[in-house]
Amino acid sequence: MPAYRSELLNVLDQRHYTHQITDAERLDFLASEQIVPGYVGFDPTAPSLHVGNMVQIMLLRRLQQTGHKPIVVMGGGTGKVGDPSGRDETRQLMTDEVIAANIASQRPVFERLLTFGDGPTDAVIVNNDEWLSGLGYLELLRDIGPHFTINRMLTFDSVKSRLDREQPLTFLEFNYMILQAYDFRELAERYGCRLQMGGSDQWGNIVNGIELTRRTGGDELFGFTTPLVTTADGKKMGKTASGAVWLNEDRLPAYDFWQFWRNTDDRDVGRFLRLFTDIPLNEIERLERLQGSEINDAKVALANAVTAMVRGEEAATKAEATARETFAGGAGEDLPTLAVAEGMSLPAALSAIGFTASNKEAKRKIAEGAVRLDDEVLSDPGMVLTVEEGQQRRLSLGRKKHGILTR
Repeated sequence: MPAYRSELLNVLDQRHYTHQITDAERLDFLASEQIVPGYVGFDPTAPSLHVGNMVQIMLLRRLQQTGHKPIVVMGGGTGKVGDPSGRDETRQLMTDEVIAANIASQRPVFERLLTFGDGPTDAVIVNNDEWLSGLGYLELLRDIGPHFTINRMLTFDSVKSRLDREQPLTFLEFNYMILQAYDFRELAERYGCRLQMGGSDQWGNIVNGIELTRRTGGDELFGFTTPLVTTADGKKMGKTASGAVWLNEDRLPAYDFWQFWRNTDDRDVGRFLRLFTDIPLNEIERLERLQGSEINDAKVALANAVTAMVRGEEAATKAEATARETFAGGAGEDLPTLAVAEGMSLPAALSAIGFTASNKEAKRKIAEGAVRLDDEVLSDPGMVLTVEEGQQRRLSLGRKKHGILTR
Protein backbone atom coordinates (compact mmCIF):
# COMPACT_ATOMS: atom_id res chain seq x y z
CA MET A 1 0.00 0.00 0.00
CA PRO A 2 1.40 3.44 -0.93
CA ALA A 3 2.80 5.47 1.94
CA TYR A 4 1.20 8.69 0.64
CA ARG A 5 -1.94 9.68 -1.24
CA SER A 6 -0.07 11.91 -3.72
CA GLU A 7 1.92 10.48 -6.60
CA LEU A 8 4.65 13.08 -5.97
CA LEU A 9 5.59 11.97 -2.46
CA ASN A 10 5.18 8.30 -3.33
CA VAL A 11 7.59 8.59 -6.26
CA LEU A 12 10.11 10.57 -4.20
CA ASP A 13 9.86 8.02 -1.40
CA GLN A 14 10.05 4.91 -3.60
CA ARG A 15 13.09 6.26 -5.45
CA HIS A 16 14.88 7.12 -2.19
CA TYR A 17 15.00 10.92 -2.47
CA THR A 18 13.35 11.63 0.87
CA HIS A 19 15.39 12.94 3.80
CA GLN A 20 13.29 15.63 5.52
CA ILE A 21 9.86 17.17 4.84
CA THR A 22 8.61 20.16 6.82
CA ASP A 23 4.99 18.94 6.97
CA ALA A 24 4.60 15.71 5.02
CA GLU A 25 0.87 15.31 5.73
CA ARG A 26 -0.08 18.81 4.56
CA LEU A 27 2.21 18.70 1.52
CA ASP A 28 0.85 15.26 0.60
CA PHE A 29 -2.71 16.59 0.73
CA LEU A 30 -1.83 19.67 -1.33
CA ALA A 31 0.00 17.62 -3.99
CA SER A 32 -2.96 15.26 -4.31
CA GLU A 33 -5.44 18.12 -4.79
CA GLN A 34 -3.67 20.67 -7.02
CA ILE A 35 -0.61 21.53 -9.07
CA VAL A 36 2.26 22.42 -6.74
CA PRO A 37 4.91 24.78 -8.17
CA GLY A 38 8.27 23.91 -6.61
CA TYR A 39 11.78 25.23 -7.01
CA VAL A 40 15.42 24.31 -6.66
CA GLY A 41 18.18 26.92 -6.72
CA PHE A 42 21.45 26.51 -8.61
CA ASP A 43 24.64 28.53 -8.19
CA PRO A 44 26.24 29.83 -11.42
CA THR A 45 29.75 29.21 -10.06
CA ALA A 46 30.97 27.39 -13.21
CA PRO A 47 30.00 27.12 -16.90
CA SER A 48 28.66 23.63 -16.26
CA LEU A 49 26.84 21.83 -13.49
CA HIS A 50 28.24 18.45 -12.46
CA VAL A 51 27.03 15.03 -11.37
CA GLY A 52 26.77 16.31 -7.79
CA ASN A 53 23.89 18.55 -8.98
CA MET A 54 22.04 15.68 -10.67
CA VAL A 55 19.85 14.70 -7.71
CA GLN A 56 18.43 18.22 -7.47
CA ILE A 57 17.76 18.38 -11.22
CA MET A 58 16.07 14.98 -10.99
CA LEU A 59 13.85 16.33 -8.18
CA LEU A 60 12.50 18.90 -10.62
CA ARG A 61 12.05 16.17 -13.24
CA ARG A 62 10.08 14.03 -10.76
CA LEU A 63 7.99 17.07 -9.84
CA GLN A 64 7.01 17.54 -13.48
CA GLN A 65 6.52 13.83 -14.14
CA THR A 66 3.93 13.70 -11.34
CA GLY A 67 1.91 16.64 -12.65
CA HIS A 68 3.48 19.65 -10.93
CA LYS A 69 5.41 22.74 -12.03
CA PRO A 70 9.22 22.97 -11.80
CA ILE A 71 10.86 26.34 -11.26
CA VAL A 72 14.60 26.48 -11.95
CA VAL A 73 16.09 29.37 -10.01
CA MET A 74 19.46 30.53 -11.25
CA GLY A 75 21.36 32.36 -8.53
CA GLY A 76 22.42 35.40 -10.50
CA GLY A 77 21.83 37.53 -7.41
CA THR A 78 22.87 35.15 -4.63
CA GLY A 79 25.84 34.13 -6.79
CA LYS A 80 27.25 37.60 -6.13
CA VAL A 81 27.37 36.69 -2.45
CA GLY A 82 28.10 32.95 -2.31
CA ASP A 83 26.50 30.13 -0.35
CA PRO A 84 28.71 29.16 2.64
CA SER A 85 27.05 25.72 2.94
CA GLY A 86 29.57 22.90 2.98
CA ARG A 87 32.54 25.16 2.34
CA ASP A 88 35.75 25.63 4.30
CA GLU A 89 36.67 28.97 2.79
CA THR A 90 35.21 32.12 1.30
CA ARG A 91 34.02 31.84 -2.32
CA GLN A 92 35.79 33.90 -4.94
CA LEU A 93 33.45 36.68 -6.10
CA MET A 94 32.47 36.69 -9.77
CA THR A 95 31.74 39.58 -12.13
CA ASP A 96 28.26 40.09 -13.57
CA GLU A 97 29.58 39.05 -16.99
CA VAL A 98 30.94 35.73 -15.70
CA ILE A 99 27.71 34.97 -13.85
CA ALA A 100 25.61 35.69 -16.96
CA ALA A 101 27.87 33.51 -19.13
CA ASN A 102 27.70 30.63 -16.65
CA ILE A 103 23.90 30.80 -16.48
CA ALA A 104 23.66 30.70 -20.28
CA SER A 105 26.07 27.76 -20.42
CA GLN A 106 24.17 25.76 -17.78
CA ARG A 107 20.73 26.24 -19.32
CA PRO A 108 20.86 23.50 -22.02
CA VAL A 109 21.08 20.73 -19.41
CA PHE A 110 17.77 21.84 -17.90
CA GLU A 111 16.22 22.00 -21.36
CA ARG A 112 17.15 18.34 -21.91
CA LEU A 113 15.71 17.09 -18.64
CA LEU A 114 12.62 19.31 -18.30
CA THR A 115 9.80 20.43 -20.59
CA PHE A 116 9.55 24.21 -20.85
CA GLY A 117 6.60 26.27 -22.05
CA ASP A 118 3.56 28.25 -20.96
CA GLY A 119 1.43 25.36 -19.71
CA PRO A 120 0.42 24.88 -16.06
CA THR A 121 3.05 22.17 -15.48
CA ASP A 122 5.69 23.47 -17.89
CA ALA A 123 9.02 24.40 -16.34
CA VAL A 124 10.32 27.95 -16.13
CA ILE A 125 13.80 29.34 -15.51
CA VAL A 126 14.11 32.51 -13.46
CA ASN A 127 17.07 34.52 -12.23
CA ASN A 128 16.90 35.82 -8.67
CA ASP A 129 18.95 38.82 -9.73
CA GLU A 130 15.66 40.18 -11.10
CA TRP A 131 14.44 41.03 -7.60
CA LEU A 132 17.56 40.93 -5.43
CA SER A 133 19.61 43.53 -7.30
CA GLY A 134 16.81 46.06 -7.02
CA LEU A 135 16.35 45.48 -3.31
CA GLY A 136 17.42 48.45 -1.21
CA TYR A 137 19.64 47.76 1.79
CA LEU A 138 17.58 49.88 4.17
CA GLU A 139 14.41 48.24 2.86
CA LEU A 140 15.90 44.80 3.53
CA LEU A 141 16.98 45.77 7.05
CA ARG A 142 13.62 47.30 7.91
CA ASP A 143 11.27 44.70 6.39
CA ILE A 144 13.26 41.48 6.63
CA GLY A 145 15.92 42.00 9.30
CA PRO A 146 13.56 41.88 12.31
CA HIS A 147 12.52 38.30 11.42
CA PHE A 148 16.05 36.90 11.85
CA THR A 149 18.03 36.56 15.08
CA ILE A 150 21.78 36.16 15.21
CA ASN A 151 21.32 33.53 17.93
CA ARG A 152 19.36 31.27 15.58
CA MET A 153 21.52 31.94 12.53
CA LEU A 154 24.57 30.79 14.48
CA THR A 155 22.95 27.38 15.03
CA PHE A 156 22.70 26.52 11.33
CA ASP A 157 25.14 23.86 10.15
CA SER A 158 26.46 25.97 7.27
CA VAL A 159 27.55 28.66 9.76
CA LYS A 160 28.34 26.49 12.77
CA SER A 161 30.68 24.13 10.88
CA ARG A 162 32.75 27.04 9.56
CA LEU A 163 33.04 28.64 12.99
CA ASP A 164 33.84 25.30 14.67
CA ARG A 165 36.76 24.88 12.27
CA GLU A 166 37.80 28.48 12.97
CA GLN A 167 37.41 29.27 9.28
CA PRO A 168 36.47 32.87 8.44
CA LEU A 169 32.82 33.54 7.58
CA THR A 170 32.38 36.98 6.07
CA PHE A 171 29.41 39.23 6.72
CA LEU A 172 28.72 38.94 2.99
CA GLU A 173 28.26 35.16 3.22
CA PHE A 174 26.40 35.44 6.52
CA ASN A 175 23.69 37.35 4.64
CA TYR A 176 23.21 34.54 2.12
CA MET A 177 20.56 32.75 4.21
CA ILE A 178 18.53 35.96 4.43
CA LEU A 179 18.62 36.36 0.65
CA GLN A 180 17.59 32.74 0.08
CA ALA A 181 14.70 33.12 2.50
CA TYR A 182 13.67 36.25 0.61
CA ASP A 183 13.82 34.24 -2.64
CA PHE A 184 11.27 31.73 -1.36
CA ARG A 185 8.88 34.48 -0.31
CA GLU A 186 9.31 36.30 -3.62
CA LEU A 187 8.76 33.12 -5.66
CA ALA A 188 5.60 32.42 -3.68
CA GLU A 189 4.27 35.88 -4.56
CA ARG A 190 5.39 35.93 -8.21
CA TYR A 191 4.82 32.32 -9.27
CA GLY A 192 2.62 30.79 -6.58
CA CYS A 193 5.57 28.60 -5.53
CA ARG A 194 4.71 26.42 -2.53
CA LEU A 195 7.69 24.07 -2.28
CA GLN A 196 11.46 24.45 -2.06
CA MET A 197 13.63 21.38 -2.56
CA GLY A 198 17.34 20.89 -2.01
CA GLY A 199 20.08 18.87 -0.38
CA SER A 200 20.14 18.23 3.35
CA ASP A 201 22.64 21.08 3.82
CA GLN A 202 19.91 23.51 2.68
CA TRP A 203 17.42 22.59 5.41
CA GLY A 204 18.11 25.68 7.53
CA ASN A 205 17.84 28.01 4.54
CA ILE A 206 14.56 26.41 3.45
CA VAL A 207 13.03 26.67 6.93
CA ASN A 208 14.06 30.33 7.05
CA GLY A 209 12.07 31.02 3.89
CA ILE A 210 9.01 29.22 5.23
CA GLU A 211 9.18 31.15 8.51
CA LEU A 212 9.78 34.51 6.85
CA THR A 213 6.80 34.02 4.54
CA ARG A 214 4.55 32.96 7.44
CA ARG A 215 5.56 35.95 9.56
CA THR A 216 4.97 38.40 6.72
CA GLY A 217 1.48 37.08 5.94
CA GLY A 218 2.22 34.84 2.93
CA ASP A 219 0.96 31.39 1.94
CA GLU A 220 1.85 28.19 3.76
CA LEU A 221 5.07 26.90 2.22
CA PHE A 222 6.84 23.54 2.37
CA GLY A 223 10.38 22.19 2.29
CA PHE A 224 11.80 18.89 1.07
CA THR A 225 15.43 17.76 1.29
CA THR A 226 17.38 14.81 -0.06
CA PRO A 227 20.13 12.97 1.81
CA LEU A 228 23.73 13.73 0.91
CA VAL A 229 24.53 11.27 -1.89
CA THR A 230 27.79 9.45 -1.31
CA THR A 231 29.23 6.38 -2.98
CA ALA A 232 29.51 3.04 -1.18
CA ASP A 233 33.08 3.83 -0.17
CA GLY A 234 31.97 7.06 1.52
CA LYS A 235 33.13 9.54 -1.13
CA LYS A 236 31.05 12.51 -2.23
CA MET A 237 29.05 11.76 -5.36
CA GLY A 238 30.62 13.07 -8.56
CA LYS A 239 34.14 13.59 -7.24
CA THR A 240 36.82 11.51 -8.96
CA ALA A 241 40.59 11.39 -9.05
CA SER A 242 40.56 13.52 -12.19
CA GLY A 243 38.06 16.10 -10.89
CA ALA A 244 34.36 16.84 -11.24
CA VAL A 245 32.16 14.86 -13.64
CA TRP A 246 30.71 17.71 -15.70
CA LEU A 247 27.29 17.55 -17.35
CA ASN A 248 28.21 19.73 -20.35
CA GLU A 249 29.76 18.03 -23.37
CA ASP A 250 32.37 20.79 -23.81
CA ARG A 251 33.70 20.09 -20.30
CA LEU A 252 33.67 16.27 -20.44
CA PRO A 253 33.31 14.02 -23.53
CA ALA A 254 30.22 11.81 -23.67
CA TYR A 255 32.36 8.67 -23.60
CA ASP A 256 34.01 9.69 -20.31
CA PHE A 257 30.60 10.63 -18.89
CA TRP A 258 29.23 7.22 -19.89
CA GLN A 259 32.23 5.44 -18.37
CA PHE A 260 31.75 7.23 -15.04
CA TRP A 261 28.35 5.57 -14.68
CA ARG A 262 29.56 2.27 -16.14
CA ASN A 263 32.23 2.13 -13.41
CA THR A 264 29.70 2.48 -10.57
CA ASP A 265 30.45 0.33 -7.53
CA ASP A 266 28.30 -2.84 -7.47
CA ARG A 267 26.80 -1.71 -4.16
CA ASP A 268 25.55 1.58 -5.64
CA VAL A 269 23.91 0.32 -8.83
CA GLY A 270 20.35 -0.13 -7.56
CA ARG A 271 20.35 3.18 -5.68
CA PHE A 272 21.73 5.12 -8.65
CA LEU A 273 19.22 3.51 -11.03
CA ARG A 274 16.42 4.81 -8.77
CA LEU A 275 17.85 8.30 -8.33
CA PHE A 276 19.24 9.05 -11.77
CA THR A 277 17.11 7.19 -14.33
CA ASP A 278 13.48 6.80 -15.38
CA ILE A 279 13.79 3.01 -15.60
CA PRO A 280 10.66 1.47 -14.00
CA LEU A 281 11.10 0.24 -10.43
CA ASN A 282 10.25 -3.38 -11.26
CA GLU A 283 13.01 -3.43 -13.89
CA ILE A 284 15.43 -1.84 -11.41
CA GLU A 285 14.60 -4.56 -8.90
CA ARG A 286 15.45 -7.17 -11.53
CA LEU A 287 18.71 -5.46 -12.46
CA GLU A 288 19.91 -5.11 -8.88
CA ARG A 289 19.36 -8.83 -8.26
CA LEU A 290 21.95 -9.71 -10.91
CA GLN A 291 25.01 -11.46 -9.54
CA GLY A 292 28.65 -11.87 -10.57
CA SER A 293 29.61 -10.55 -13.97
CA GLU A 294 25.93 -10.06 -14.87
CA ILE A 295 25.85 -6.96 -12.66
CA ASN A 296 27.72 -5.31 -15.54
CA ASP A 297 24.46 -5.44 -17.53
CA ALA A 298 22.88 -3.26 -14.85
CA LYS A 299 25.82 -0.85 -15.00
CA VAL A 300 25.51 -0.54 -18.78
CA ALA A 301 21.76 0.08 -18.38
CA LEU A 302 22.57 2.83 -15.86
CA ALA A 303 25.23 4.42 -18.07
CA ASN A 304 22.99 4.31 -21.15
CA ALA A 305 19.97 5.76 -19.37
CA VAL A 306 21.79 8.67 -17.71
CA THR A 307 23.88 9.50 -20.78
CA ALA A 308 20.83 9.43 -23.06
CA MET A 309 18.97 11.76 -20.70
CA VAL A 310 21.82 14.26 -20.22
CA ARG A 311 23.68 14.03 -23.55
CA GLY A 312 21.12 12.46 -25.91
CA GLU A 313 20.36 8.97 -27.26
CA GLU A 314 23.02 9.16 -29.97
CA ALA A 315 25.75 9.99 -27.45
CA ALA A 316 24.77 7.02 -25.29
CA THR A 317 24.71 4.62 -28.25
CA LYS A 318 28.11 5.78 -29.48
CA ALA A 319 29.66 5.60 -26.01
CA GLU A 320 28.47 2.03 -25.47
CA ALA A 321 29.71 1.00 -28.92
CA THR A 322 33.12 2.56 -28.27
CA ALA A 323 33.41 0.76 -24.94
CA ARG A 324 32.40 -2.54 -26.52
CA GLU A 325 34.98 -2.18 -29.31
CA THR A 326 37.73 -1.02 -26.95
CA PHE A 327 37.20 -3.68 -24.34
CA ALA A 328 35.93 -6.55 -26.42
CA GLY A 329 36.48 -9.69 -24.41
CA GLY A 330 36.13 -7.84 -21.10
CA ALA A 331 38.45 -9.15 -18.41
CA GLY A 332 39.29 -12.17 -20.52
CA GLU A 333 42.26 -14.49 -20.43
CA ASP A 334 44.20 -12.54 -23.07
CA LEU A 335 44.65 -9.49 -20.85
CA PRO A 336 47.72 -9.36 -18.59
CA THR A 337 46.98 -9.54 -14.87
CA LEU A 338 48.88 -7.98 -11.98
CA ALA A 339 48.33 -8.66 -8.28
CA VAL A 340 48.69 -5.23 -6.65
CA ALA A 341 50.83 -5.21 -3.54
CA GLU A 342 49.86 -2.87 -0.72
CA GLY A 343 51.30 0.59 -1.31
CA MET A 344 52.15 -0.01 -5.00
CA SER A 345 52.46 3.24 -6.93
CA LEU A 346 50.89 3.81 -10.33
CA PRO A 347 54.28 4.07 -12.17
CA ALA A 348 55.43 0.84 -10.51
CA ALA A 349 52.26 -0.95 -11.62
CA LEU A 350 52.64 0.27 -15.22
CA SER A 351 56.17 -1.12 -15.32
CA ALA A 352 55.31 -4.34 -13.47
CA ILE A 353 52.48 -5.19 -15.87
CA GLY A 354 54.78 -4.57 -18.83
CA PHE A 355 53.25 -1.40 -20.26
CA THR A 356 56.37 0.74 -19.73
CA ALA A 357 60.07 -0.06 -19.59
CA SER A 358 60.72 2.10 -16.50
CA ASN A 359 59.04 4.26 -13.88
CA LYS A 360 60.42 7.30 -15.67
CA GLU A 361 58.61 6.33 -18.86
CA ALA A 362 55.49 5.59 -16.83
CA LYS A 363 55.52 9.08 -15.30
CA ARG A 364 55.88 10.60 -18.76
CA LYS A 365 52.86 8.63 -20.01
CA ILE A 366 50.84 9.75 -16.99
CA ALA A 367 51.76 13.38 -17.69
CA GLU A 368 50.57 12.90 -21.29
CA GLY A 369 47.16 11.78 -20.07
CA ALA A 370 47.58 8.34 -21.63
CA VAL A 371 46.92 6.28 -18.48
CA ARG A 372 43.48 5.25 -17.30
CA LEU A 373 42.14 3.25 -14.38
CA ASP A 374 38.67 1.80 -15.01
CA ASP A 375 38.72 4.20 -17.97
CA GLU A 376 39.24 7.28 -15.81
CA VAL A 377 42.22 9.40 -16.86
CA LEU A 378 44.86 9.56 -14.14
CA SER A 379 47.16 12.55 -13.75
CA ASP A 380 48.97 11.99 -10.44
CA PRO A 381 52.28 10.08 -10.77
CA GLY A 382 52.35 9.72 -6.99
CA MET A 383 49.02 7.90 -6.87
CA VAL A 384 48.99 4.72 -4.75
CA LEU A 385 46.76 2.03 -6.24
CA THR A 386 44.11 0.29 -4.16
CA VAL A 387 42.26 -2.87 -5.11
CA GLU A 388 39.69 -4.45 -2.81
CA GLU A 389 39.71 -8.17 -2.06
CA GLY A 390 38.05 -9.99 -4.96
CA GLN A 391 37.86 -6.81 -7.07
CA GLN A 392 39.21 -6.44 -10.61
CA ARG A 393 40.25 -3.06 -11.98
CA ARG A 394 41.22 -2.31 -15.56
CA LEU A 395 44.49 -0.43 -16.14
CA SER A 396 45.00 1.02 -19.61
CA LEU A 397 47.81 2.75 -21.48
CA GLY A 398 46.56 4.43 -24.61
CA ARG A 399 43.83 2.62 -26.54
CA LYS A 400 45.60 -0.68 -27.13
CA LYS A 401 47.26 -1.72 -23.87
CA HIS A 402 44.85 -3.03 -21.23
CA GLY A 403 45.41 -5.13 -18.14
CA ILE A 404 43.64 -6.34 -15.03
CA LEU A 405 44.65 -5.41 -11.49
CA THR A 406 43.67 -7.84 -8.73
CA ARG A 407 44.34 -8.20 -5.02
